[in-house]
Amino acid sequence: MSEKQIEKLARKEALQLGSYNAGMSDDAVRETWQVDSISRLASNENPLGASPKVAAALRSALNHSSIYPDSASLKLRQALAELTSTEAGRIVIGNGSEELLKLLCLAFINPGERVVTLEPSFGLHQIYPQMMGAQVTLVPVDPQMEFDLPAWQQALSQPAKMVILSNPSNPVGCMLGREDFNRLIEQVPQDCILVIDEAYYEYCHHLSDYPDSLSVLKTLPGPWIVLRTFSKAWGLAGLRVGYGIASDDALAEVINRVRTPFNINRSAQAAALAALQDPDHVTASVALVTEQREQMRQQLMSLGYQVAPSVANFLFFRTGGDSRDLANKLLARGIIVKPWREAGYTDWVRVSVGSPEDNQIFINALRDIYATQCG
Repeated sequence: MSEKQIEKLARKEALQLGSYNAGMSDDAVRETWQVDSISRLASNENPLGASPKVAAALRSALNHSSIYPDSASLKLRQALAELTSTEAGRIVIGNGSEELLKLLCLAFINPGERVVTLEPSFGLHQIYPQMMGAQVTLVPVDPQMEFDLPAWQQALSQPAKMVILSNPSNPVGCMLGREDFNRLIEQVPQDCILVIDEAYYEYCHHLSDYPDSLSVLKTLPGPWIVLRTFSKAWGLAGLRVGYGIASDDALAEVINRVRTPFNINRSAQAAALAALQDPDHVTASVALVTEQREQMRQQLMSLGYQVAPSVANFLFFRTGGDSRDLANKLLARGIIVKPWREAGYTDWVRVSVGSPEDNQIFINALRDIYATQCG
């Protein structure tokens, strides 16, 4: 069958979708750039990895690989309900929180309906709504790379089917504080679904100005869901476990109707449950990132880069040219970062906060590149 025949069969929304930039694998970098060592600083992974308790749980789970997992993820949902002081019926589990974004769009978005989200944004905040034929309104950050509250209030003055707000934001890392968060959600139309993406919650929930979204949202009359993940601070990116806390059982039930029955495999469920038994590991991970993030920020600024404010486990900095040029020079040294390709931000790079060793390799490489350019 020819490409043209496939295009005739495909939904026009699918043909028009952009591709999510998942980055290059270690093997691809080694093969393309002929490097021996790799510094992974593109995907916001935990440099400490997962808790040692996870490895033990995975070994045990292997003994039951021939048996289907619990479709309802009941034990995990009960553990998360206890963690978040809510009810298990309001917890939904996804193959990463990104799957929950997709399920929300599958369940609720009709062609032509309006979705409001941040710019620059996590790519799937745009791609999944567009997959369903939505009209996406992007609200840019302000010149200081912070949330622009007046712009959000203006965008929310018009009808919308869904609002997707990441706090802290990805890729920028900026945070919407308590007062501004309260003012923003007051503007959300009552007949739309509010989605708060808190993928980086563990890195900032202890900050005095970070909003307690679950407490604030319970006063809203309309539907809402808060998304979180085990991929970042919990160190389970390779196992794909995310979860949502819905405003009520009815919203959770609709989401469950459009997911596959066994979307979370047995090993992933066991790993997430084990990770929850080691909160000290998350505390140590957050402490390392906080220390290293500030050091990296200072070093980037000393090299003349504009660095956006961040309370997450990454930094977003302006390169002064096409971000791919710098990213390719770093790849030649075995360093993987993420050049941003969103219109208006193609001169920005997102770099993860990695291990102290990888962070220093990255900074040293930047200094070498800078010296070469100036020499």
